[in-house]
Amino acid sequence: MNDNHTLDLHGMTWLEALPAFIQFYNSAVARGDKAKLEVVHGYGSSGEGGVLLKRTRAFLESHAESLEVYTDSNPGHTFVVAKTALPDTVDMLCEDILAYCDTAKPQSKIIGKFRRSGQPEVLQAIRTLESQRRLTARLKGALKVYESA
Repeated sequence: MNDNHTLDLHGMTWLEALPAFIQFYNSAVARGDKAKLEVVHGYGSSGEGGVLLKRTRAFLESHAESLEVYTDSNPGHTFVVAKTALPDTVDMLCEDILAYCDTAKPQSKIIGKFRRSGQPEVLQAIRTLESQRRLTARLKGALKVYESA
């Protein structure tokens, strides 16, 4: 079920679920919707909680200033009340790259660290950060490295 108040993440990977959740959540913020939003992520088959449950709840906890989180007796659902918009996945990737590049890193290390985001997305984030002058490139010997400005 996927209506204005319910998002079903079943069958998605975390990389698919995160942008789907952010779009669902930010749409509620744009509508001024203060109702509880239901996120159906499932419990997982491990008996200890699955990847979607763990990562969804960890993501929500890391953005506690932007939303309220509620759970009930069904561990496969999490309820959220939207307060303020969340950054999109591109913005989050850029911020993660900046934090990672607090010391100079070659492009190959950056791509490796954020490989789950996809190489084209990482390269685009690097270009964006360079154009914003938030990430600087320099040579370290024969190697080009990037460092947070």
